[in-house]
Amino acid sequence: MDEIFIKEMKPDRREKFVDLAEKRVNKAIEQIKLIGNLSNRSNYTYTDDDVTKIYRALKKGLDEMKSRFDSKGKETNDRFKL
Repeated sequence: MDEIFIKEMKPDRREKFVDLAEKRVNKAIEQIKLIGNLSNRSNYTYTDDDVTKIYRALKKGLDEMKSRFDSKGKETNDRFKL
């Protein structure tokens, strides 16, 4: 009887996916906004090449994420560096 109660308390896989997806996507959006704050030239010095590298690294990460959902790709542990 205890096993049935425990199973009922666990969120189903869809609910867990929705909960985690919402939290993680919102967190990612906030972090991207913080990267955008680096555009303030009164506080930072950067080149167009730096901006291109940042954009490409973010796009690569998004492409890899999409590929994993399409079941074609695998996760890489590439770290960004200017």
